[in-house]
Amino acid sequence: LPGLHICAIAIALEVSVGKTNTVMALNNSNVLLPCTFTTCIGFQDLVFTWYFNSTEMIYHGKIKNKATEPTLISRNPRVEFVGSTTKKDNNISIVLNGVEFSDAGKYTCHVKNPKEKNAQHNATIFLTVVHKMVETDNTVTLIIVGVVGGLIGLLILFMLIKRVVLFIIKKTQDGKKECLVSSSGNDNTENGLAGSKAEQKAPPKA
Repeated sequence: LPGLHICAIAIALEVSVGKTNTVMALNNSNVLLPCTFTTCIGFQDLVFTWYFNSTEMIYHGKIKNKATEPTLISRNPRVEFVGSTTKKDNNISIVLNGVEFSDAGKYTCHVKNPKEKNAQHNATIFLTVVHKMVETDNTVTLIIVGVVGGLIGLLILFMLIKRVVLFIIKKTQDGKKECLVSSSGNDNTENGLAGSKAEQKAPPKA
């Protein structure tokens, strides 16, 4: 079908190790190496292999179809399969037990699907082994956030003070204008009344 053909071209076989391709593990601990695969047209006799530093095979398995779980072909004694292919995700993740510093390096999850004309795809994850887990120091981030927050607060305070001062100045100026108008009106009235009285007086009799 045309739709199926487009789907096969667009998606085909894809392998993923998740959102990040780096993992950090504590020495002498167990670490999960995640891997999933997707295929638009399904799979038959699919083969998947995990490699360490591209050359050393540490796990080799085969999956007959979607209704069956993987069959082990060979593996490193310290490697354990923890995935599942009969559930929603085609999960072929493994766990490396008793991690040592020498285990640090590149781990490649390789998948081959005969149903897709032997299409192959892989994804790589990098493992770092540490003596002690170090907590992330967020001091610098907190200082930056605090300084930025303080500056924003000062800016807002400055704007409020500016508004209050402008409001007070405006009110003071309005009060002075009213005072001047009132004073000017009173002077004119008094002058006017004085003039009227002077005019109303009869001239002295001779």
